[in-house]
Amino acid sequence: MNVSGEFTTSVWMDTEVAAAPGLSKDESAGTVIVGSGIAGLSTAYELAQRGQDVVVLDRGPIGKGMTARTTAHLSSICDDSFSALIKMRGEDAARAFHESQAAAVDRIEAIQRQEAIDCDFRRLDGVLFPALGSEPSVLDGEVEAARKLGVAVEDGKGLPFAGLGATRCLRYKNQGTFHPLKYLRGLARAVQAAGGRLYGDTAVESVKEDADGVLVTTTSGKSVRAKSAVVATNSPINAGLAIHSKQAPYRTYAMAFTLPRGSLPDALYWDTLEDYHYVRLQQGPGSTDYLIVGGADHKSGEADDAGARFDALEGWMRSLVPALDRETHRWSGQVLNPIDYAGFIGLSPGEKRTFMATGDSGQGITHGAVAGMILSDLVLKGESPWAALYDPARKTPSGVGNFISENVTAVKNFAEYLAPGEIDSIDKLKAGHGAIVREGLQKIAAYRTEDGRLLRRSAKCTHAGCHIHCNSLERCWDCPCHGSQFAPDGAVLNGPAVSPLSAVD
Repeated sequence: MNVSGEFTTSVWMDTEVAAAPGLSKDESAGTVIVGSGIAGLSTAYELAQRGQDVVVLDRGPIGKGMTARTTAHLSSICDDSFSALIKMRGEDAARAFHESQAAAVDRIEAIQRQEAIDCDFRRLDGVLFPALGSEPSVLDGEVEAARKLGVAVEDGKGLPFAGLGATRCLRYKNQGTFHPLKYLRGLARAVQAAGGRLYGDTAVESVKEDADGVLVTTTSGKSVRAKSAVVATNSPINAGLAIHSKQAPYRTYAMAFTLPRGSLPDALYWDTLEDYHYVRLQQGPGSTDYLIVGGADHKSGEADDAGARFDALEGWMRSLVPALDRETHRWSGQVLNPIDYAGFIGLSPGEKRTFMATGDSGQGITHGAVAGMILSDLVLKGESPWAALYDPARKTPSGVGNFISENVTAVKNFAEYLAPGEIDSIDKLKAGHGAIVREGLQKIAAYRTEDGRLLRRSAKCTHAGCHIHCNSLERCWDCPCHGSQFAPDGAVLNGPAVSPLSAVD
């Protein structure tokens, strides 16, 4: 694990969402929400606007989790493709997916207008084009799927990229984009104005139902008693394998470059690769824009070659946009890919008052807004028009192939406990580096800080016991099985784990 330290901050990160104290006393609420990203704050907003008393808890600063690492494409088009979604779940489900995702963009537009949130929201086209080297016919399935679903699409030619002026592409009108943390800042302000309470730097230890409702306890010993709870923590901290086996964590990479304004038409662009490229613009200072490009995905913890992936992203982008200027930011984020292409939003399996939002794939922002609409309806009315599509307890027989392929990771992972370490001695560990080391029967996650201190922790994830791996870019340990992340000192950064890595003598 080695960190360059120069380009590891998202272009959004300098925006504060809300100052929030840690939970210092026991609280009570109508609904307690764990997680303050787009799903958590959208749900808090919808409930607070309808008179519900809400408390929001987050392990870190408000709004600075995975939502701060998005590239903020607001699209109603399934990122796994509508043709694949129809094949997996049928036309009715695919139609409901488009309807709900389009409603999410509409809802974001309405909220930012109603609350006067200056977040650079705008409507623009979404443009899908063949991956370089692919045949134009690769788009045929999406044209047919759009026809079946009644989704308006323009099938034409001409991309504003070098050498692709005559390339076939599909254009979807009325998509959107915005600055995600400026939007969250407005949501947080509105939640607080409606009486909602936000608590940052408050790590939740358990979410348990009892006869009186739900009790959420924190690592500080303080708790929140509520009638209902919502867990919106990227990968849910309260769910068992019933959910975790139906989604898989993937790491995706993003970069920002300066670009003279007007060099590229303002639109969302993405190609047909499985680990597809995605491109958009964000207004920068003066007459400059940021061009944000992402992609180069891999399963979390199964690669530690961020430098090579950034090089590939930059090479691809510069070949298409020669006017691209200097790089300003680079970062990565984690997405949870569901086996049947729609997130899990609704009542947690086996629970009566605890709800969840997870499985966002590459559409976390619109899924978060959808979660706000669905979960507020379920909490207050017990029903929602899109509840069946996103039901966490659903079974999708046609998704069994994806289920098997994604869960092979866990089987392979446990075999790694028998393998040698990455280095044969901790003495070889350089300052600012980390590695997995074998000591007898144990595997150790060892990290030497810049000042020479040695941090030794168990290499066993505290969620389900999987073998963790180095993530040099983000200076953390990743769990390939279910998406947990840990700091070099073992502290939990991302669920589903709630306990830190065990210390090792």
